[in-house]
Amino acid sequence: MSRAGVAVILGFVVAACARETRPVVVGSKNFTESVLLGELVAQTLESAGCSTERRLNLGGTLVCDKAIESGAVDVYVEYSGTALTAILARPVSSDSKRVTAIVREAYAARGLAWGPALGFDNTFAMLVRKSDSQRLHLATIGDLRKVALEFRPGFGYEFTERPDGWTGLQRAYGFELAQRPVAMDLGLTYRALAAGEVDLIAGNSTDGLIESLGLVVLQDDRAYFPPYEAAIVTAGAIDAKCPGARAALDSLAGRIDDAAMRRLNFEVDGRKRDVGLVVEEFRRSVGTQTPKRR
Repeated sequence: MSRAGVAVILGFVVAACARETRPVVVGSKNFTESVLLGELVAQTLESAGCSTERRLNLGGTLVCDKAIESGAVDVYVEYSGTALTAILARPVSSDSKRVTAIVREAYAARGLAWGPALGFDNTFAMLVRKSDSQRLHLATIGDLRKVALEFRPGFGYEFTERPDGWTGLQRAYGFELAQRPVAMDLGLTYRALAAGEVDLIAGNSTDGLIESLGLVVLQDDRAYFPPYEAAIVTAGAIDAKCPGARAALDSLAGRIDDAAMRRLNFEVDGRKRDVGLVVEEFRRSVGTQTPKRR
């Protein structure tokens, strides 16, 4: 074989090795749904031939945003209302199309791509025990005025600080609970409510534990919370690491509705099943190929 031929072959080998050593880094926040979605993104990329590195359970919203902005992470799933208020510090809006347009434009200016949307809206849900809902006639968030002196709230750390969180909610509804919220890890709030350690928590509408723990979602009768449509956020250079990455992620557009997300969350939180296996089963159920275990 000629020297030129050897050089071409070596070039292909070097290029292949370079691709292999540059995995697409997939991140997630530190709660079940985000971890599930991170695993879904990773498996989808692997099925397209991409090498991946999982950095799941990174932390809260701002941690993940800094990670993708700095290049430490190439892709993760974010929520439109969270991006609007907690990351971009824009005013709260209940217009989902307007929120998406604002977020997409602002992210593009930062070198990030917003979308595709996965198909579900995981809005905040103010939760109480079913027994309290029935005994005290609590059906809406506005009804919390009835229990302002006695209810003990407990929230994840972000909800007590973010502009679309607890302070803004009380202002919008015109009440204030006498007791200050107990701050705890978001994953502990459900068990604390069910066990009677707190009386009110801020959960997510797609959480699988709501029904299984006998909890009730209070209606947001003043439409305070903005839309929280889940969407994939990618760094601009993701296709340089894997040419088929964007096309693979686009295939997830609209594939998960609210009910499907609740089922996935329950499989992990309620039945204590492995995240990877739950995602594999979901991908088979919607007709996508399951990646080989690495």
